[in-house]
Amino acid sequence: MAVTKAPAEVAKGEYQRRRRALLQMAQDDAILILPAAPERIRSHDTHHPYRQDSDFAYLTGFPEPEAVLVLVPGRAHGETLLFCRERHPERELWDGPRAGPEGAVSAYGIDDAYPIDDIDEILPGLLEGRSRVYYHFGRDTDFDLKLIGWVNRVRAQARQGAQSPHEFLELGHLLHELRLFKSPAELKQMRFAAVVAAEAQKAAMRATRAGGREFEVEAALWAVWRAHDCVPAYNPIVGAGPNGCVLHYIANNGALRDGDLLLCDAGAEFRGYASDITRTWPVNGRYSKEQRALYDLVLAAQAAALAQAVPGRPYAAVHNAAVEVLADGLLSLGLLKGTLKKALESEAYKAFYMHKTGHWIGLDVHDVGDYKVAGESRLLEPGMVFTVEPGLYIAPDAKVSAKWRGIGIGIRIEDEVRITDDGGEVLTGAVPKDADAIEAWMAG
Repeated sequence: MAVTKAPAEVAKGEYQRRRRALLQMAQDDAILILPAAPERIRSHDTHHPYRQDSDFAYLTGFPEPEAVLVLVPGRAHGETLLFCRERHPERELWDGPRAGPEGAVSAYGIDDAYPIDDIDEILPGLLEGRSRVYYHFGRDTDFDLKLIGWVNRVRAQARQGAQSPHEFLELGHLLHELRLFKSPAELKQMRFAAVVAAEAQKAAMRATRAGGREFEVEAALWAVWRAHDCVPAYNPIVGAGPNGCVLHYIANNGALRDGDLLLCDAGAEFRGYASDITRTWPVNGRYSKEQRALYDLVLAAQAAALAQAVPGRPYAAVHNAAVEVLADGLLSLGLLKGTLKKALESEAYKAFYMHKTGHWIGLDVHDVGDYKVAGESRLLEPGMVFTVEPGLYIAPDAKVSAKWRGIGIGIRIEDEVRITDDGGEVLTGAVPKDADAIEAWMAG
C-alpha cells in the first residue's frame, strides 16, 4: 500500500470527549492535575526535539511545554483549566508562535486558561475543598514538590476552615484504561504511521547491500519518515549478523557482510502516534538453507499468535501460541532436545527466545494499559491495538551444532494488530513478510 494523504488532525471535540470521559470516572470531590513534559537539554544550550507527554497530549492536543492541565469535576465556572505561557512577541521570534491562554480556549476547547506564572496564586484555591488528588507522583520531582507546597498552603489555612485534600491517587488508574481503547480518530493517525513505517521498511530492504553499513540502511528509513512528516517512534534497530542478536541494539554502524541477515526494527511516529514493525532479510538478497528454516519457523509462530488475536481470547494466549510453535520447531531442527512438554515446562526455549510476543501500542510505543485484570490475563476487546513479534536469536557463541554456530542469526517478525468486533486486523501488512516475497522485493 503506497502512502496516501495524511489524515486531518484530531479535532478539538475529540479531546473534549476524552476529558469528559475522564471527569465522569472521577467523583465531584476530586481534582486531576497533569503537567506538560519538560524540555530536555541535549548538550550545553541545545535541546532535544520537544515531545509532549503522552497523557497530556491525549487529553489536550496542546503541543507546548510549561503548561499544566487541571480538571475540576463539577466546577461551575468550567471543569477544564489550562495554565500555559502567555504570548511573547520577542520569544516567539526565536522559538515560534505560542497559543497563549486565549488560544488555548479557542483552539483547544479548554473551558478556562491562565498564564502559567499565575499558577502559584490560583492552584491552592482549586485544591481547597477537594478530598482527592489524581496525579502522577514520581514522574517529575520538581513538580511533585510544587504540588506538595500548594497542598501545605491549604492545610495551613485549616483553622480558617479550609479543607485540604487527604487522599492522593495515581492518575494512570483512570486515564490509562481510556487510552487502551483506540477511537476512530486515533486509528486514523495510527494507520498513517503504519503505512509510512511500511514504506520505510521496504526502502530499507532495497538500500541493503553487501559491503555497506547499517547506517546506510537507517538513512533510507529516515528519508521516508521525514518525507511524510513523521519522526522515528523509537531509536531504530538496524542490526546485521551478530548485532541482530542484541535485542536493543541501536549503534547501527556495523558492516553488512555477504551471507548475514539484517534485523530491522523501526517504526514511524505521526502526531504522537507510534507504529512498530520488524522484518529480517538477507544482506545479499537470498536466505541460506539454515536461515530460511529458522525464518519460516518464526513466521509460523507469528501466524499462530495472530490466530489468537481475536475478541474474547486472553492476551497471554498470543504469546503462548508463539512459544509452542517455536519450541516444537526448535526440537525438530535439533536445537532443543527432549519432548515438547518438557521444553515448555523447563522454558528451555528461552535460550533462543527470551522476550514476550508483543505489547500495547498507541501514543507510546510500549503503550499504557494493564495486561492482567484481577491477576488473570485480560481478555482481548475491540479497540485494543498491540504488536505480535516472535523471534529467534542464535548468538555466535551459542552451544548448538556446528551448522548453526558462529553465523549470528537474529530473526524477529513484528506487526501491529487491531482487535475488531469479530477478529484481528493487521495494520502493518504492507511490508513483505514471506521469505519468497522478501527475496522478490529485494531483487526488484
